[in-house]
Amino acid sequence: MLVWLLVPGCGRIGFDVVSATGDAVDGDGTGSDGPFGDGPPAVSCGTLASTCGPTGTSPCCESPVVTGGTYARSYDVSGDGMYPDNSYGATVSTFRLDKYEITVGRFRQFVVAGRGTQANPPLLNAGARTLNGTANQGGWDPSWNGSLAVDMAALVAAVKCNATYQTWTDTPGGNESRPMNCITWYEALAFCAWDGGFVPTEAEWNYAASGGDQRAYPWSSPAGFLGIDDTRASYYVDATKQCFGDGVNGCALTDLVPVGSKPAGDGRWGQSDLGGNVWEWVLDWYASPYPQNPCTDCANLTPASSRVVRGGSFLNDASFLRAGDRLSGDATYRNYVIGLRCARTP
Repeated sequence: MLVWLLVPGCGRIGFDVVSATGDAVDGDGTGSDGPFGDGPPAVSCGTLASTCGPTGTSPCCESPVVTGGTYARSYDVSGDGMYPDNSYGATVSTFRLDKYEITVGRFRQFVVAGRGTQANPPLLNAGARTLNGTANQGGWDPSWNGSLAVDMAALVAAVKCNATYQTWTDTPGGNESRPMNCITWYEALAFCAWDGGFVPTEAEWNYAASGGDQRAYPWSSPAGFLGIDDTRASYYVDATKQCFGDGVNGCALTDLVPVGSKPAGDGRWGQSDLGGNVWEWVLDWYASPYPQNPCTDCANLTPASSRVVRGGSFLNDASFLRAGDRLSGDATYRNYVIGLRCARTP
C-alpha cells in the first residue's frame, strides 16, 4: 500500500506502508497520582520548567480530561460533503489527553533515561489498558524490541532524520518546546508507556478532535464552522502564505511552532495543535472502512500493513487538518512531519 503526505513544492510524498478505562502501566510497571489529576504521573516533566503554551509559561505535561460520549467517527456536520458518512458509531469512556504534543524537552528526558531502545525496551504490556472489552490490550509486545534502536547513541542518530526540519538537538537549545518529530510508532508507544500513559486509540483521538459534536476542525464552534487561518494552526495556507505558522512566508524549522502557541485553535477540552504542526501516531492498525461498528472503547488491534496518523502537519494544506481526516504509515516510518501526544487514565 502507498499512502501520501502533502509537501508543498514537491507534491505529495509517498511512502510504503507495509477502553479508555483501566490501569495504565508505565515503563517500570508502577503508577501513582500525577500533578494534573488521578492516574500515573507524567514522568517527562519531573524536572522541566514550565515553557509551553501561548506565553511559554505553562506546564508542558498538562493533560485535560476529555468527557466521554458517543459520536460518529470521521464524520462532521459542516455539510461540505468531505465527511458525510455518520454510520461508524463509537462510544468513548472519559480519559485524559495531553494538552500538548510531546516536546523535544520531554522526549529528551526519555532519551537521558536510556529508554526506548533494544538495550532497555518497555516491559511486557507496558502502556496497556482495557480495550474492546478485554483487559491488558494495546500494550508493548516484546517481539517489537527489534524495531527499536539498538542503544541510546543509535536512537539519537535516528531522530536526526532531516537536517532542515528535525527538531531534536544533541544539547538543549531553542527547540525544547517544539514538537518532537522523526519518531516511529514503536518509539511513540515506548515513550507514552514510560511517561505513565498510553498512545490514544484512533477513536479517542478523533473524539477529542471532533469535540464529540462532530466538528469540522478541532476549534469549530459551532461544529460546522469551516474557518481556518494561521492564528489557529501551523499549516500550509496557500501559495502566498507557504507554511505561515511562524508568520513568515516560506517553509522552515520555525514553522514547527512551540506547542500551544496558537490557542485560538484549541479543541473543546483544551488540547492544542490537534490540527497542524505535526501528525500524531495513534494506537490502531489502519483499516478502511472501520472494522468494528459500532464499538465501545475500541481499537483496531488486528495486525495490518500500517498504523494510523491523525491531525495534519505544518506542511499540509487545510483539508488534512480536518477532524475526520486519517492517513497511515508503516510503524517503523520516521519523518519530520510526524510526532505524538499521550493519553492517560481519567
